[in-house]
Amino acid sequence: MSNKQASGPLSGVKVLELGTLIAGPFCSRMLAEFGADVVKIESPDGDPIRQWRVLKDGTSLWWYVQSRNKKSVALNMKDPRGQEIARKLALEADIIIENYRPGVLEKWGIGYEELKAVNPATIMVRLSGYGQTGPLKDLPGFGAIGESMGGMRYVSGHPDRPPVRIGISIGDSVAALHGVIGAMMALRHRDVTGGRWNGKSGADCKAGQGQMVDVALYEAVFNMMESLVPEYDHAGVVRERTGGALPGIVPSNTYTTKDGGNIVIAGNGDAIFKRLMLAIGRGDMANDPQLARNDGRVPRTQEIDNAIQGWCETQCIDDALAILKAADVPVTKIYSVQDMMSDAQFLARNMFEQHAFKDGTPIKLPAVTPKLSETPGETKWLGPQLGEHNCEVLSSLGYTEEDMENLRREGVIASA
Repeated sequence: MSNKQASGPLSGVKVLELGTLIAGPFCSRMLAEFGADVVKIESPDGDPIRQWRVLKDGTSLWWYVQSRNKKSVALNMKDPRGQEIARKLALEADIIIENYRPGVLEKWGIGYEELKAVNPATIMVRLSGYGQTGPLKDLPGFGAIGESMGGMRYVSGHPDRPPVRIGISIGDSVAALHGVIGAMMALRHRDVTGGRWNGKSGADCKAGQGQMVDVALYEAVFNMMESLVPEYDHAGVVRERTGGALPGIVPSNTYTTKDGGNIVIAGNGDAIFKRLMLAIGRGDMANDPQLARNDGRVPRTQEIDNAIQGWCETQCIDDALAILKAADVPVTKIYSVQDMMSDAQFLARNMFEQHAFKDGTPIKLPAVTPKLSETPGETKWLGPQLGEHNCEVLSSLGYTEEDMENLRREGVIASA
């Protein structure tokens, strides 16, 4: 790998992360994976995600992924001196990412307007439950709330049962991806309008135009809801839960084989549908002109699903997959992580990275995505220890060893 590739496309971009748990940290994680210099400010107790789920020597395995390539600075943000350190870092940053309740940064004197008054090129990505405005803005809002209010939970599950959740924090992750997209667009705009702030004020101030990227979790989820709004506005249709099927797109569902395996078959393309029906021995349906197009298949969804399920019940999962793949029908079993770790496609695409903890214990992490041909992302180091980079970062701000020792003794900075 060349030096250019190793540095990443965001090399030289400074990011300050002010946030906890998932949405904000996942947003800055992606920037770090592609070369940004990310400084994460944690409380002296550390980000709560350090203690979530499965632990290794008291630290979450999730932490090592979520915070890879980041620098940890442990600050007491209740102390004005901690706030001043954060303010200095914020004014130097190209991008600030935060996911506190609206008003918290303003209370600390590092809100967007305060920073923008000094550095017009300030870009702040703000991720919150309901956004920075509106009657609900001050309420706490986690991913589960965003998924529910944004429409995802309503359509998830079976029609005769209460709505279900996806088994991951999808609302937070979708919001984080919107934050990354917004940050990149804002960075582009700043650069074409004058670029990075030169650190001066008044007439000598040279800077491009920064902006605030306001990401509400419920709106990020809402943005994924396809044609929900026009279907209701124009036709009065309220999309309901349809189990494993994709409503209005037929056939696309989950089916069970005779040995209890579950497979997903997406036979909704017109030519694919015909190949699928021939593969399962239903030439009558393959050649039925009423079923030649999706709009004709939708009224007969149950009949089509029954035919496919009836065939699946005569097949073991491996045989069903082989037959349908031979017919060029999109099909897959539903993968567990165990399936992924041994799958030829995952392995051929290098979707697992081998690393080691500081004690030498090996650990696999998910590879960085998306894959860029010239400037791919990379994992330079695993999630850091609490306050591991205090000295490095504070030294860059002009703090001496004596200053830092005083701050440490007085509880302004902390380390593991």
